[in-house]
Amino acid sequence: MDKRLNIGVLISGRGSNLQAIIDGIDRGEVAAQISVVISNEPGAYGLKRAGTHGIPALVVNHRDYENREAFESRLIEILKEYGVELVVLAGFMRVLTPTFLKAFPMRVVNIHPALLPAFPGVGVQEKAADYGVRFSGCTVHFVNEGVDAGPIVAQAVVPVFPTDTGEILADRILKMEHQVFPKVIHWIAEGRVHVEGRRVFVDGAKVDEEIAFIEPSL
Repeated sequence: MDKRLNIGVLISGRGSNLQAIIDGIDRGEVAAQISVVISNEPGAYGLKRAGTHGIPALVVNHRDYENREAFESRLIEILKEYGVELVVLAGFMRVLTPTFLKAFPMRVVNIHPALLPAFPGVGVQEKAADYGVRFSGCTVHFVNEGVDAGPIVAQAVVPVFPTDTGEILADRILKMEHQVFPKVIHWIAEGRVHVEGRRVFVDGAKVDEEIAFIEPSL
């Protein structure tokens, strides 16, 4: 891979999806390089993950700024300084305002642990389990001004069992997140992803018109 997409990763916590992206890059499966990792939480374990791999890891604590716009202006400044072309939200627990999104139009992607548009927001694995749905999963989407409302690039489906707790379901979904998120970043890096309104097309994507999931199995 000669040309690599410069990405910046925003985190707030342990950074397991960050690690999955790093691992994908190291295996040559993601045509990107992480230019910088930024956390709004000083104690985020993901900062250590980045440091272990020699990736610049910075803290921009939102509490140090008088409002969201000032906080996001600092994020934008850093991301531009590092030449970031795609912003990746990997467990970043802040809602971005138009100030940020205008700086990176349709160049911000997020992964959400539910099958959007069902269960947007936070605590969604427990909500899905409590609701009694038979399937849940994860969604990679472009970020717009709505909460978890941007065009969907890819989704992965997992079963939900009556005995599941939110924690058990979260672990099952997370395994799929680690597979799907690096793949979507690779597609974007290759220029294969195109957005038309709410629909997202991926050049060369496989189509299986017979695929179906039934739970409980018949």
